[in-house]
Parts: sequence; C-alpha cells; structure tokens
Amino acid sequence: MSDITEFERRITAALERIGAGLGGLERVDPDRPNPAEVEGLREALESERTANAQLNERVKAIRERQETQVARLDQRAHEMTERAEKLEVELDRLRAVNARLRETSAALRAANAQGLGDPAAIDAAMAAELDALAALREGDRADLEAILAELKPLADGGASHA
Repeated sequence: MSDITEFERRITAALERIGAGLGGLERVDPDRPNPAEVEGLREALESERTANAQLNERVKAIRERQETQVARLDQRAHEMTERAEKLEVELDRLRAVNARLRETSAALRAANAQGLGDPAAIDAAMAAELDALAALREGDRADLEAILAELKPLADGGASHA
C-alpha cells in the first residue's frame, strides 16, 4: 500500500508541475495571429512602402529629365531646320545672282569683242557683281550664325561647369 501512496504522491506532484507550467502559458488560439509576427510584417510593409515611394520619386525625376531633354532636342531640331531653310534661301539667291553675273559678263565680253563700250552692260555687270558679293556676304553671315549657334551651348555649358 505504501507503493500506492508513493505513486499517488508522485502523480499529484507531476500534475501540480504540469498545472504550474500550463498556468504560465497563454492559451494559444490558432485564429489569433502572433503579435510579434504581426509587428514584423508591419515593419516589412512600411519598409516596402518607403522603398516604393523612393522608386516613384526616381521615376518621376527620370521622367522630368527625359521630358526636358526631349523638349530641348525638339527646340534644337526646330532651330536647325530654320537655319537650314535660311541657308537654302541664301544659296538659291547666290545661284541666281551668279547666273545673272555670268550672263552679264558674257554680254559685256561680246560687246567688248565687237568694240562697243556699252555703258548699260557695264552698269549691269557691276550691279550683278555687287549683288553677288552681297549674296556671298549674306551666305557667310548665315554660316557664321549657324556656327555661333552651335558654339553657344558649349560656351554656356562650359561657363556653368567652371
């Protein structure tokens, strides 16, 4: 009988230890999330939101820079087109003046070959030559303006980097 009493005492002690251990544990509810896990997920979510906001800002800055560059390139293309058109007009004018100068020079040579000093032909030749020189000067001016237009951004950019 003493064995039964001893077993009883040991079983009671074990049950008390189990009860004390269970008393320290919270009741686990499988539907209730773990607070530490929830906090970790919240921190991860906030971190991802911050990273997403930073990426959105970078995309916005890149888009603005790209739009600025496209606008600048469009403006430059427009300016280059205007310069090319101006040069083409000057070239056409120079061709026309040179054609007139050739005709007048041929007429003047023919008059000199016949021994006729035609003052009107001489005046026409001089006027054609003056027009040719003026057209040449305008063509040179257009070339210089085109060159300066190309150098200006470089000079402005060099001054801002100095």
